[in-house]
Amino acid sequence: MEPLIRSASLRGFAPLITALGGDPGAYLSRFGIPRRALDRDDGLVSITAHDLMLDAAAAELGCPDLGLRLAEHQDLDILGPIAVAVAASSNGAEALRYAAQFMFVHSPALAIEISPDPWDERGVVALTYRKDILQSPYSPQAIELGLGVFFHVGSSLLAGAPGFRSVEIPHSPIAPVSRYTEFFGTDVKFNRPTAALRVDRRVLENSFASADDTVRSAAVDFLSARYSNPNQSFAHRTRLAIAEHLHAGAPSLSTIAELLTQHPRTLQRQLAEEDTSYAVILDSVRRDTAYRYLTTTDLPLGQIASLVGFREQSALSHAVRRWYGVSPRELRDGGPGAGPGYTPGHTRGDAT
Repeated sequence: MEPLIRSASLRGFAPLITALGGDPGAYLSRFGIPRRALDRDDGLVSITAHDLMLDAAAAELGCPDLGLRLAEHQDLDILGPIAVAVAASSNGAEALRYAAQFMFVHSPALAIEISPDPWDERGVVALTYRKDILQSPYSPQAIELGLGVFFHVGSSLLAGAPGFRSVEIPHSPIAPVSRYTEFFGTDVKFNRPTAALRVDRRVLENSFASADDTVRSAAVDFLSARYSNPNQSFAHRTRLAIAEHLHAGAPSLSTIAELLTQHPRTLQRQLAEEDTSYAVILDSVRRDTAYRYLTTTDLPLGQIASLVGFREQSALSHAVRRWYGVSPRELRDGGPGAGPGYTPGHTRGDAT
């Protein structure tokens, strides 16, 4: 099952795209996102379609800072029930702990945590923001959107306490560097291993004015009772195990079952109980991995075929046509626009 994200992440999308001269409805249709997603925060949409749509809109509308602009329309409330637990926490450290624990409710492909400072500066920690690219392709605009919202939420909850040391972004600047420093108000470093906000550890101990033990406890109980983490499912664990070993050839069911310390028949039964199968998961991992290599790298097709577990390039070609209705070269030429909702013959500039 493909990872989803709450439609609240598209809050502000329609007015922003309209202001840029684009048609938000056309973008939604092109990437297979229901138009009603913009009318409610608690809907669920494909995170891959969501992210590719942001990248395509930014490129086509000449708005390299689209992710940051969209972040200006959003706040803690986009996290829905998670926001209640976060706002009612006693301090930043506790808020981050609950946000990390329940981030899967917003999207199972996203994760945040408190990590050691990558620059080893004493008294500094990194608040990291990650997207699992084994589940969905990397997206510069979506990373900047998430990091921008993370920054706004942190600034609000910490009541403007001076503590941000720098912002770490995994890719090269896609907008003028001045735009980043204007947005974050601090030093911004690019091409870093992980997206992160570096802060003084002490500010995480500052008490929240909105702290409420009763509300926080009720919110955590609600989240625990209502939602189960799909990243703990056998389907997800199987997917990760396949992705890790795919470069050596398509792993067999028995191989993955052994890695998960399960009997092959037991794993088959567990996957069936989760409404999937080993063959379906293997095919989806191959599809998503091939898409990522074809649209984000210049690797030769023969090498990509090997990396997704095919012995021949022709097998990759047949599979890509089955998945997307186009050849690998056409998919590569189409770029991000050739993802969900892509129609053969349309270019990235088409908005139909």
